[in-house]
Amino acid sequence: MSMHETINYLEFPSRNLAATKAFFSTVFGWTFTDYGPEYTAFSNAGMDGGFYAADQVSTTANGSALVVFCSDNLEATQDNIENAGGLIVKPIFSFPGGRRFQFTEPAGNEFAVWTDTAVTESI
Repeated sequence: MSMHETINYLEFPSRNLAATKAFFSTVFGWTFTDYGPEYTAFSNAGMDGGFYAADQVSTTANGSALVVFCSDNLEATQDNIENAGGLIVKPIFSFPGGRRFQFTEPAGNEFAVWTDTAVTESI
């Protein structure tokens, strides 16, 4: 498959790079490479990207795109997120095709996690 004109990399703001790195390493197993004190790149996430030091956050309330993770066990992923300092901002809800919840990581960026109905029913 050609990479021409495909999404290749994602970048997010972070009010606290150390907290963001610790959270995503703990919950999702991401690895990081620092490029100076104001930028860190992540890998092992399905798509590479990075976080840059900023006062802003990425949330649906301010019109940002919502990045959605997939989980085979929604409740276990939610527990891992909460145990690592994430805040559930929209509890688990059903929608056509599955269930999901939304959370913020310790620096304030919002993400979601979903599971499809077939996976949910087999657990």
